[in-house]
Amino acid sequence: MEMEKIFNITKISLLAVVTIFFVSCHDRSYKSNSSLTGWNSKDKASGGFSSNTSFKGQQAPPGMVLIEGGTFTMGHVQDDVLFDWNTTPVKQQVRSFYMDEAEVTNSEYLFYLEWMEKVFPPSDVNYQDIYESAIPDTLVWREVLGFNELLTENYLRHPAYADYPVVGVSWVQANQYCNWRSDRVNEKILMDKGILKSLFSQDSLEVRGQNHFNTDTYLANPNLLFQGDSTIYKKGLPTKVKRKRGDPRTSRDAFSGRHVKVSDGILSPKFRLPTEAEWEYAAKAVIENREYNNIRGRKKYAWDGKYTRNKSKRFKGDQLANFKQGKGDYSGIPGWSNDGADITIAVKQYDPNAFGLYDMSGNVAEWVADVYRPIIDNDANDFNYFRGNIFTKKMIDAEGKVVIVDDITVEYDTLDNGKLVAKALPGSVKYIPISRRDAYMRNNYEKAYNVDAQDGDLASSKLFDKDEDELDVKPRMYNSPIKPRVIGESGLHMQEYDEEHRTTLVSDKTRVYKGGSWKDREYWLDPSQRRFLPEYMATNFIGFRCATDRLGPMTYKRRKPTTTKKRY
Repeated sequence: MEMEKIFNITKISLLAVVTIFFVSCHDRSYKSNSSLTGWNSKDKASGGFSSNTSFKGQQAPPGMVLIEGGTFTMGHVQDDVLFDWNTTPVKQQVRSFYMDEAEVTNSEYLFYLEWMEKVFPPSDVNYQDIYESAIPDTLVWREVLGFNELLTENYLRHPAYADYPVVGVSWVQANQYCNWRSDRVNEKILMDKGILKSLFSQDSLEVRGQNHFNTDTYLANPNLLFQGDSTIYKKGLPTKVKRKRGDPRTSRDAFSGRHVKVSDGILSPKFRLPTEAEWEYAAKAVIENREYNNIRGRKKYAWDGKYTRNKSKRFKGDQLANFKQGKGDYSGIPGWSNDGADITIAVKQYDPNAFGLYDMSGNVAEWVADVYRPIIDNDANDFNYFRGNIFTKKMIDAEGKVVIVDDITVEYDTLDNGKLVAKALPGSVKYIPISRRDAYMRNNYEKAYNVDAQDGDLASSKLFDKDEDELDVKPRMYNSPIKPRVIGESGLHMQEYDEEHRTTLVSDKTRVYKGGSWKDREYWLDPSQRRFLPEYMATNFIGFRCATDRLGPMTYKRRKPTTTKKRY
């Protein structure tokens, strides 16, 4: 009797296991189909429209950390001794993004210069201005009544300063670096996946000029890269691909015989400078003491606390950042209360903030993406605020093909300081501003140029009844200097100054920089403080770090959906 009971229990258990197995198989079969059409989009018999990939999550790019988005009070400072209302408190929502854990260093920027020198050799007259436009201004260390010549000669290239933040870089140069980094990161991803061969090891290919990897060109039409040379691409992946546990990148069979697409989810989004809202949010790190800091907006520094000195027993009294402590006091007395540096210091010498970011207060100030305006309007967008949008689109030729900048058709901009900078590097996609037809009958934007939106644009000027095409000079809200652009006999712009009476330096070419530096007093360490400088100028106390977008969910923490009982 007892044996029969055990047998029946075993029989029921086996039946339950078999039932669960068939149900689970049915569920998997169903989930592989479209829940709205019933078609299997990955089945070749059904057309095979989708790539045979599965996206499991975005990995943090090299050297970056995730900044989980949220709301915070932007522009709320503890001290406003100038009473200029330059930091009006505004509640803002910031989306999740990735950000460099430290500033770009001299060694990282030198790698960029070495690449530029190899691909765009300055000995070639066609590329001379391209390479020179990327070189930092090392003369920023010179002082009329100071002796810093050794820094002009050594700070950028000497190995003693390899891990120090790069300075002498303008806002324009920082953006160029971000664009270059986007292509190098994606190029490495494709090489690691076995899709792309190592370009510099190919005997039949010279990586020079337009013959280099560009992400936009690859996605638009891979055949436009390297004059359509298909030998640089491998047909599928090798049989063995080393991947770490949890690697979200797709299996090797997914790309056999074809190029990678955006829908494959393995290419990194473009790198860029962080917006002012992103930078301030990341620096304040409201993730700690959230109720006090976030609701009241009372966080003063990148670290937790109201003071600049360390309170721990071991390092009590030491400074928590690299900044100017007083007139003629850049480092404190020898030994005790020393911040460790008279100028800049190597990155990651101080503890990171709650987000894992180093030197968000002190060491060097940093460029952000925004065009400067004295006040953040209360009526401004409260979701991912940014001023500086110029909406563009890919240029299409008469044959309907994407236009690629070649070695001959490179166009240059002449900056106000006389330096030339390429509008787009050879081998990249040419972008042009959107037209009025593109913006016709849209309710979210009306034109391409939105830098001066609600601040001196046509709609808010006294010439509102005039069409922009009818005006010789574009209406401006700020009476800033206009650089005369007269071509001399040498073919270059003459070095002249605007002699008209001007009342401000604010223009559409002034950019925000945030954070205190080794040269600033404690007042500027507050992440809410903001200053500006023309985008073509550089100093010995402004550096930068890159950011990129977080795709998909805001955080790694997945919320499980609540289950409900089915009703029949």
